[in-house]
Amino acid sequence: MTAPIIVALDVRTAEEALRLATRLKPHVAGFQIGLGVLHGPGPGVVGALARVGPVLADAKLHDIPSQVRAAARRLGEYGARWITVHASGGQRMLEAAREGLAEGAAGRDTGVLAITVLTSLDAIDLTAVGLGDRPGRLVSKMARVADAAGIEGVVCSPQEIRVVAEVAPRLLTVIPGIRPDGEAAADQRRVATPEEAIVRGADLLVIGRPIVDAPDPEAAAEAIGVTIRAVAAE
Repeated sequence: MTAPIIVALDVRTAEEALRLATRLKPHVAGFQIGLGVLHGPGPGVVGALARVGPVLADAKLHDIPSQVRAAARRLGEYGARWITVHASGGQRMLEAAREGLAEGAAGRDTGVLAITVLTSLDAIDLTAVGLGDRPGRLVSKMARVADAAGIEGVVCSPQEIRVVAEVAPRLLTVIPGIRPDGEAAADQRRVATPEEAIVRGADLLVIGRPIVDAPDPEAAAEAIGVTIRAVAAE
């Protein structure tokens, strides 16, 4: 049984991404490729991975609506199941992304995910750029905008899952910043264990290094999946 895990394939080559995806397919719900792959091997990797399983193209689009619509359309043509767009671009930009992705997908099931506040930021970082000192309040506002734009979901830290559920319960919550017990947080600030995120109501967990960098990625993914299923069954 697959777990609600999207594996972040932050690797250097398309071949490595495909090899990992093929190995991990029985254990996870899909695969994410980020800016390193999209601007390295290129967006064509989306199409190759889509033949293995659902792909989240973490493009982090943020531009005027017409440009975002064009980029979203192309990612849809490549085969992305989801794409990410910064909620701070506003409702019209999110709507343009939704429309462009649907056009490119030509009938396939797709969805836009609005990035709220990056998990690498904390209250000090937000204050420094003039966005206040309460990530939860900012996420709440962005979730309302995402809901009004009619997109599928949001990307938020584990700490704001319940905030999103309160203001926009229909939105899918996709959660990065997941670190199993004993794993280093690295450049993440607002983190949680897989169990904590599931208890808080997460729909999908984005997990990269704890799986990809493990000596046995398949065993790591399966172990996290067992833990998640046990918590969900309680």
